[in-house]
Amino acid sequence: MPGEFTRVYSAALRGVDAVEVELEVNETGPSGSGEMQAVTVIVGLPDTAVRESRDRVWTAIANSAFPGSLGGRTTVNLAPADLKKEGPSFDLPMALGMISNRVAGFDKSVFDRCTIVGELALDGGVRSVKGILSIALAARSQGREEVIIPAENAEEASIVAGIRVVGVSSLQQAWHHLTGLQRLLPVRHRTIEEFRCDQTYDIDFSDVKGQHSVKRAVEVAAAGGHNILMVGPPGTGKSMLAKRVATVMPPLTSEEAIETTRIHSICGLLDARHSVLAHRPFRSPHHTISDAGLLGGGSNPTPGEVSIAHHGVLFLDELPEFNRATLEVMRQPLEDGRVTISRAAGSMTFPAQFMLVAAMNPCPCGYYGDPKRECRCNPMQITRYRQRISGPLLDRIDIHVEVPNVDYRQISSTAPEESSAEIRARVMAARTLQQDRYRSAGLTSNSALSPRLLRQHCVIDSEASGLLEHAMTNLNFSARAHDRILKVARTLADLAGLDNITANHVLEAIQYRTLDRTLLT
Repeated sequence: MPGEFTRVYSAALRGVDAVEVELEVNETGPSGSGEMQAVTVIVGLPDTAVRESRDRVWTAIANSAFPGSLGGRTTVNLAPADLKKEGPSFDLPMALGMISNRVAGFDKSVFDRCTIVGELALDGGVRSVKGILSIALAARSQGREEVIIPAENAEEASIVAGIRVVGVSSLQQAWHHLTGLQRLLPVRHRTIEEFRCDQTYDIDFSDVKGQHSVKRAVEVAAAGGHNILMVGPPGTGKSMLAKRVATVMPPLTSEEAIETTRIHSICGLLDARHSVLAHRPFRSPHHTISDAGLLGGGSNPTPGEVSIAHHGVLFLDELPEFNRATLEVMRQPLEDGRVTISRAAGSMTFPAQFMLVAAMNPCPCGYYGDPKRECRCNPMQITRYRQRISGPLLDRIDIHVEVPNVDYRQISSTAPEESSAEIRARVMAARTLQQDRYRSAGLTSNSALSPRLLRQHCVIDSEASGLLEHAMTNLNFSARAHDRILKVARTLADLAGLDNITANHVLEAIQYRTLDRTLLT
């Protein structure tokens, strides 16, 4: 006998994007033999969580006082069939499709304007799911008028303009909304600025006593988007400085905030208090992290730490303690600003435009070169420790700076230190110059300059050229280090509000490169 058929639209995550999925729900009554056993089959490359949803869905339907299974066969096809479907987000659209096949007179065309996602509890409640921002963006691109999503995710999706966001807390509430019995008001659209007002930094550069030379290096790094390595004995404030780098960086633009929030949403890192990221992320993975944890991976690849830190700061403390092979896989994201993960089913690219802040001791015990404490390491231990960081990786870190011990007078001083707001004002002024200069190229910072743009915008006079040539010859800098010096010099000129790079700017930029030849080889 012919069955009842319903088509419901949902979405599946693929990388940082979402792909529309059609749920085709077909119901056939009991066979003529009188068999009354209900059979539910889900096809379309579902994973275990999706296959198990049939039990959750039928129980949620029954506990929500809707007509349950009357025997016969229910087939749910998830199209496209060649895309792997993961997670419990198809519970809600699947249940609504099954209910619509059992309720006479329901206008099924209402599903054509909706994208529906949500996990069901056994009592019919709707639980939050990952990747809602990407799903809302995909629904809008497909021309859907409305997304019906868990109420916990509604604020996250409200940042997407041009589509109605309806948050539901139960299966029954979603059904009543679709039938018009109890229409729900859409969540008000919110801007990034509104979310930014809700979030403040609890730390500030004014907390850091002394270390003025290091603060200067951090300011230069933030102004040009340069990677920075801090080298010094334990207890000098390297971690304290690193945690405050994000506080002096320019605010996220709306586009950057959406892109960063998408990644955090897919990884399940958002919470009710921060459903949209309005400030730059700070990530500090432990040195035991694996390649997949740092770069991303898995059978259906998910973002790693370098992508979670997108548009923010990735802090690698105790850099030589990381597995050398793990550090080497960072070359691509440091150079290209993205990560490509290849699997048998295809490749996936994640954004990874982060500012690397690294910290390390000068030797295993931490006191090599310290004027007050004796180093306990022998030359072989020191050499082996330093060689854990390769030359090519060091070449990709623009600024190397020594972090000395802070004496008692500086620690006990009551004189106010410069605040993050004051430093950020200078950083933003320099960034504004860079954005105006590179507007036609679509770049926002000096660190992203291509060789062609480097030759065009980093022209130096004969005096500065002589200084750079002398440094290249005597310190054996690589060609990549040469370009990094010019980029940092360009940033120093921008901080000074100058159009031309002077010899002093080149000298200071060279100073930020000497550690990779005098200390780390």
